[in-house]
Amino acid sequence: MSTQYIKEFLDGFNEIGRTSKGMNRIAFTKSENEAKSLFKEICNNEGLSTKEDEIGNVIARREGEDPLLPPVTTGSHLDTVTNGGGYDGTTGIVSALEVVRRLNSKKIKTHHPIEIICFTAEESSRFGISTIGSKFLTGKLKINQMKDITDKSGVTLKDALEEIGKSVDKIKSAQKQSKSFQSFFEVHIEQGPLLERNQKDIGVISGIASPTRYEVVIEGKASHSGTTPMNLRSDAFLGAAEMSLAIDKAAKKEVVEGTVATVGDCVVLPGAMNVVPERAKIKIDIRGVNSRSKLEVSNEIKKTAEKLKNEKKLKVFINLIMEDKPVNLDKNIIESIKKTCNTLNISFQNMVSGAGHDSMHMSDICPTGLIFIPCKDGLSHHKEEFTSLDSIKIGCDVLEQEIIKSAKMINEERKAMEE
Repeated sequence: MSTQYIKEFLDGFNEIGRTSKGMNRIAFTKSENEAKSLFKEICNNEGLSTKEDEIGNVIARREGEDPLLPPVTTGSHLDTVTNGGGYDGTTGIVSALEVVRRLNSKKIKTHHPIEIICFTAEESSRFGISTIGSKFLTGKLKINQMKDITDKSGVTLKDALEEIGKSVDKIKSAQKQSKSFQSFFEVHIEQGPLLERNQKDIGVISGIASPTRYEVVIEGKASHSGTTPMNLRSDAFLGAAEMSLAIDKAAKKEVVEGTVATVGDCVVLPGAMNVVPERAKIKIDIRGVNSRSKLEVSNEIKKTAEKLKNEKKLKVFINLIMEDKPVNLDKNIIESIKKTCNTLNISFQNMVSGAGHDSMHMSDICPTGLIFIPCKDGLSHHKEEFTSLDSIKIGCDVLEQEIIKSAKMINEERKAMEE
């Protein structure tokens, strides 16, 4: 089976938001909306109905023999990080579209409806909170929280929604019940080097590491850099640096558990070369599949804060931005994906995901499977992000079989005999 349509779908989406620095389809902007419009157009051309919920998730439906049965769902997202790549999230949408196209071309009918979900705002680049669309869909993001979530420009999530024609005042609870979906499947690039290094086609994901994120503000006292003696300074940036090194050291102690920690954002004020920094703000991302291990790193933030207060006479304010629980995916689906790989003679390895995905929230309401494909050099969230069309095709091959199994293909010959 050729990769012609995979390439066409992928190229179409990646013409939107492309810049010399990378892909820029930031959540709730014109470019993300354009990508979702193209998604709707492709789905309509394949005979799917589409609808968009109150927060901007687009759901496309291929009707089943029994419309009352819970749908088998698949999908991902089309928004990107700032100056990102063309495969993170987009690969999952393209794979879902390709599978539906295959089912249509083969005239395969299923008992269960099949739905593709294009989640909005999966990336945390804009608001510091990831997977907004799937959190909303699964009831984890409440309406009253939206006015308190802001981007770096001070725009609230409520304002951003209104800019794209959504009204928070009209939003109703979107929480789906546990029986709303038969299953959910997501194909995604690995965003790491293991599959490529081990020369495996597929990663079968058993668990998803969850992020715990903090914003830490350290306050000292601004003073002249040339006239203030070193022992009389109250340097907020040095406090932030000490905090960052302590977090790094704590995470390295948890290497056996696979826990990682990153200080990925630092703002220093007043930001002048000849002024001792008065204020420093850092953002910390801790991830892992072991809650106890993550807690060890979190505790180090509090210990270091006390040390900075007592020894450096700095003020430290710790704000917990978010804390998600690690996710274990459905064991039956994991085994089913492995069986499909063996049947199709596709190599695979068992893995956990260090990155968060919409799958982690969908797993709360239905059996969920996450399928990784390799990406070149393990590079992601970068303009050089890449995976081959052949790798996407293999992901589609596995996804197709899992969707057919879950949606229960109708045997037309048997049906004809019964009639």
